Amino acid sequence: MLHFAKQAMTFALSPASVLACMASATVLLAGCTDDSETVRRIQTQRQVALQKQSQQDHLGETVSLLSQFVGLNEEKASRQISYHLNQWSQNQSGGEGSVNVPELASTLTDVVPEENLRAEILRSEFQPTDVGVLRDAYLFRHAVQWIDDPVREDPLLVDWLNGLSEEIGEDAAAQLRTACRLFDWTIRNVAAEPLDSSGSVPPQVPRPQLPFGMMLEGPGYRQTLYQTIWRGRGDPIQRASVFTALCEQAGVRSAVLARQSDDDGSLTPWAVGVLAGDQIYLFETELGLPIPGPDQVGVATLEQARKEPTVMRRLDVAGYFDYPLSRTDIQQSVALLNTRMEAVSPRMKKLEDGLTGDRRMTLYVDVDKVAKQLDAVPGIAGVRMWTLPLLAEIYQAEARRMVDRDPMFSFYFMSRWAVLDGQDEMARNLSSGRWQHLTGQFADDDIEGVKGARTRYLEQRAPEFEISDLRINVDLQKRYGLRRGLGIDSSQYDQQLQQIQMFMRLGKRTATHWLALVQYDDGRFDTAANWFEKRVLDEEQLSMWEDSARYNLARAKEHAEAWDEVEELLKSERTYSEHGNRLRARLVDKSFQE
Repeated sequence: MLHFAKQAMTFALSPASVLACMASATVLLAGCTDDSETVRRIQTQRQVALQKQSQQDHLGETVSLLSQFVGLNEEKASRQISYHLNQWSQNQSGGEGSVNVPELASTLTDVVPEENLRAEILRSEFQPTDVGVLRDAYLFRHAVQWIDDPVREDPLLVDWLNGLSEEIGEDAAAQLRTACRLFDWTIRNVAAEPLDSSGSVPPQVPRPQLPFGMMLEGPGYRQTLYQTIWRGRGDPIQRASVFTALCEQAGVRSAVLARQSDDDGSLTPWAVGVLAGDQIYLFETELGLPIPGPDQVGVATLEQARKEPTVMRRLDVAGYFDYPLSRTDIQQSVALLNTRMEAVSPRMKKLEDGLTGDRRMTLYVDVDKVAKQLDAVPGIAGVRMWTLPLLAEIYQAEARRMVDRDPMFSFYFMSRWAVLDGQDEMARNLSSGRWQHLTGQFADDDIEGVKGARTRYLEQRAPEFEISDLRINVDLQKRYGLRRGLGIDSSQYDQQLQQIQMFMRLGKRTATHWLALVQYDDGRFDTAANWFEKRVLDEEQLSMWEDSARYNLARAKEHAEAWDEVEELLKSERTYSEHGNRLRARLVDKSFQE
């Protein structure tokens, strides 16, 4: 026992203790000589070691809280994270560096008053409002680490990408390959929704008063970046937001390209541009395709789209769809950087510089430097910071105020995603599975005792007969922790049970679709196809995931080289993304059937 205790004491020595021992040894070796300079140097080293140990602890606590953020009380966790960051920042030696507001930040003043913008960027103290930026960076960084893998290569681009290094250089080709993987994952995992859903709001639902001309369920801003990847659904603008955020964490330069109105100066996004070498490559999130290059091979550059009429013309599908833009419409584009105002602050640069090893993530963007790089490409008529992240935050804040005031709006706004964001056990289990999914933890960790995404999703799949019996089976109600409250009559309780049945079915079907996506992303394409075809697309249990499941089924069958089935699925007239799907069917036919 004493032997093991001595071992424990030996290995428990901290860096500071080691330095103290070194100091004592140095004095002994020097005899009785008063070597004050050596003593001062060692004391300084000890102080630095203690300081670094303290800093590391606070950053460690921050990353630990971020890793389990989805299971914590958001408000409390945000306060704890900001506390740890401020403690770390206070212990950090050295100056603050540049304290200037980037020139490009002035492009946000249409939404944020200049004095407020300046104060937000230049404040040195971390606040709970900063935590959303950290959470998103943590989540997207971990997503990139597993998405950027050869198993997620688009079959249409493999040969083209393999031959690209000699043309544009290895580094540029590697960045473009990563961008293609991230784009493909975004299109498969963020189910397509219409650009503007304001017309789908029931007339009896009251409308909040929204600034800047925003409408309830309007385009782009109706979800935050986090909500879009978290829910796995989004319109073309929201898909562009997810794609560019993934690119940022992968170190790939990207921007949303927008056309500017000659009448009122308004900006309309039309594609995402990825900078690789000295060219911008085009990705179209509404079609769900990279814009094909000349001869429908590879990914078109902005230069090619501006010069060669056939590039844009071939986005038409004869007899079905005409693409709304031509070569002349895209001669000049404004590049919009998907960068939040917190991410241009000195405090975020300081924090990013302090993160090492597996903790690294992109928190700071030198937007002025990026703007110069993009602005040097012909066809880019200016660079701005995108106002979408700010508008989405304003939209959510106003909607939350309406939730507190109006019960009918509250039910409309909150119930749609209660299956994922609620506080009941089923919602917590599904949200835990979703977090594991997005961070790439598919399988159970038996050593840590942590369930992976597969297990979490499977636990949501209650048998249909069990869900149906919930209204009449008291024992089943008890098993699910349900009971009639005091003052609730039988008819009211029955209505509550019917709502619970609805949420259980929605949770089950959502988990089923996500489980099929996990199988695909794990390279189990045959298993994924089986789940999409026999479970998600079961005619008796169709859900909001039908379009996405049909597209992903086609993508899974591409790996089995079942080209006739692939084309049939992609040409389905029941999908929202029919235009882009028919273009993909044409490319499949050209690449693999001819």
